[in-house]
Formats: sequence, structure tokens, C-alpha cells
Amino acid sequence: MPQMAPIGWLSLFIIFSITFVIFNVMNYYSYIPSMPKSNLSNKTHSTKSLNWKW
Repeated sequence: MPQMAPIGWLSLFIIFSITFVIFNVMNYYSYIPSMPKSNLSNKTHSTKSLNWKW
């Protein structure tokens, strides 16, 4: 059974590392978070005054 040269292991490690990094970068940047719709003109989000009983 022939042994693999060290440069072969190094090239495999580099190829798999680059593939892993590219896969993770593509997965990270393909996610688009849903932004909550903010109504800047319509103030429907009223603030309640806090009446503390103590």
C-alpha cells in the first residue's frame, strides 16, 4: 500500500480548509434577517406612564 507524500496531505488540508471557509461564508451571508417594520410617521407604539404603588 503506497504511502502519501506530505505535500499531498498539505494540499488536501488546504483544499478542504478553503472549501470549509467558503461554505461557511456563503451560509453566513445568504441569511437575510427580517427587519421589524418601524412606523416612524405613525406613533402607534404609545408609551404608558408607570404608576408605581410604593
